[in-house]
Amino acid sequence: MPSRKQLLVAARSFCDDFASKKDVETLLSHFSLTHQCSIIEHGEQSLAPFLGRPFTGLPAIREYFQLVGEHLAYGNMRFSEYTVDTECNRVCVKGRAQFTWTATGQSWDETFAYALDFDDELRVSDCQVWADSGAAYLAKMGKLDEVRNLTVYLG
Repeated sequence: MPSRKQLLVAARSFCDDFASKKDVETLLSHFSLTHQCSIIEHGEQSLAPFLGRPFTGLPAIREYFQLVGEHLAYGNMRFSEYTVDTECNRVCVKGRAQFTWTATGQSWDETFAYALDFDDELRVSDCQVWADSGAAYLAKMGKLDEVRNLTVYLG
């Protein structure tokens, strides 16, 4: 069974690679080869093509990262508040970044969370993401700035 330190190192390695925009192959190298791994970004499926459905298996996880890369740009990503549970090989972590919906150029600052489950080889077996799907949808529709301005006006 992996130790707390080993789980923390594995989680930080994955998060650091994502934050530094490593290629999809590098990101996939963090995922389990011995389990049917998955990733899901929670949210209403109709809001964005990478939301609300599980991407199961390495080809599907590749598709998830490709969809995220196709629709979102991000910068100044950082992670903090790692919480390690050695009983179930899970690390939860809070992240922050500025995201931009590439088609519209609309950006927002966001706090998000990951729950990363690891196999005994310290590879991610399951990844869950909780993020601001509302901001992503409004940016996708080109309405985020309009809603912001309305909120300030009505404030």
